[in-house]
Amino acid sequence: MEKETENIIRELEALATDEKKRMLPRFFKTGKGQYGEGDRFIGVTVPLVRTVAKTHKDATGQVLDELMASPWHEARLCALLILVLQCHRASTERRHEILQFYLNHTARINNWDLVDLSAPTIVGEYLVDRERSLLYRLAQSSLLWEQRIAVVSTMTLIRKGQLDDTYKLATLLMSHPHDLMQKATGWMLREAGKRDSRRLFAFVDDNRLTMPRTMLRYAIEKFPPEERKYLMRR
Repeated sequence: MEKETENIIRELEALATDEKKRMLPRFFKTGKGQYGEGDRFIGVTVPLVRTVAKTHKDATGQVLDELMASPWHEARLCALLILVLQCHRASTERRHEILQFYLNHTARINNWDLVDLSAPTIVGEYLVDRERSLLYRLAQSSLLWEQRIAVVSTMTLIRKGQLDDTYKLATLLMSHPHDLMQKATGWMLREAGKRDSRRLFAFVDDNRLTMPRTMLRYAIEKFPPEERKYLMRR
């Protein structure tokens, strides 16, 4: 292991608290049979992980690879936050390299916070002016986290006013059984609705009888009470 990797983990350990070490495994569902089964936590909050990432924003590929291989959740999060920072000042060629690194490590991007804090920048921003077949390949993966990456990456596209892929993915994933995907899809639909509320209303109205209730509730959260009541009615 490189010295910098060891330093990063020591810095994270120095910021840990016993309270967070007890609480985070429960919050991220690491028990037997749960979606985060077996993950381990040092006990550090996201803002503090960000401070470590900023200190090591120039970390090499080898360091990032070692962090992604770590059993510690916060070490993997730190690697992803470093990649996000590197994206902000990267050349086109480097952004492509970061995307490929990311896609090669999706098995280690294995909880919703790791996806949500990285996918919009690393995947979404890369795709703003490119074709989107990657999103649909990820959405049809057998890996839950790749499916979530596909949906959450559209956050950046929504902010650019590009809503079509969010609706196409929502249609593709309409019958997804996992609540993490239902929540993510409903969340992105809600964000799309901030850009065009009538389009969201029409989409939900067309699909409200088949859309999972969790997805539906997330999608219409910002609608007026009477519209929510109508759309929730079976």
